[in-house]
Amino acid sequence: MKPLADCKLYTFVDTAYLNGRAPEVIAQQLCDGGSDLIQLRAKNSSAEEIRRMAEKILPILRRANVGFVINDHLEIAREIGADICHLGQEDFFDAGHTHVGQLKIQNKKLKIGLSTHAPAQAQRALDAGADYIAIGPVYATGTKPTAKPVTLEYVRWAAGHSTVPWFAIGGINLQTIDYVLAAGAKRICVVSAILNAKDVAKACGEFRNRLG
Repeated sequence: MKPLADCKLYTFVDTAYLNGRAPEVIAQQLCDGGSDLIQLRAKNSSAEEIRRMAEKILPILRRANVGFVINDHLEIAREIGADICHLGQEDFFDAGHTHVGQLKIQNKKLKIGLSTHAPAQAQRALDAGADYIAIGPVYATGTKPTAKPVTLEYVRWAAGHSTVPWFAIGGINLQTIDYVLAAGAKRICVVSAILNAKDVAKACGEFRNRLG
């Protein structure tokens, strides 16, 4: 994969939005559309199901030189050789971790991304050595319907304070992306606006073009 600082479009194979489509097929379409990073997120799947999906997706991303992110499941990320494991605040800090180095003992190349929803959480994640942070949800999103939007104010804060690559996430679509970029974002995560499109690769390419 390319360096995180050079990654702009972060997309998802989210099982909640597959609607019967094969994860590996969606992964290929996301690669074809110009994704830099692709996360496998399967909140309601067993660890074994996630491992099987990951094993099918990994070679597709390797051929495309696209970074592979596993959501939540650190052991699976380690075992299959994913590039990144993404964790929420509760999965990292509430689990007693204080620095990402504690998770890299078995694989020092594995990068760790952390979700953040406020400046204090972002600063804590930066102090913990996160390789990147996610900033959001910027807007209301069906992906996390109970999460309160952090608004563009948090995006502006991240633009002025984050010392590692960061990605704006949450409710970003082709109607809102320009506002997010104007607030200082250079990298975005997109889930439903791409996965709900009739042509996933085309939708992905439209976001890619807007990012420059």
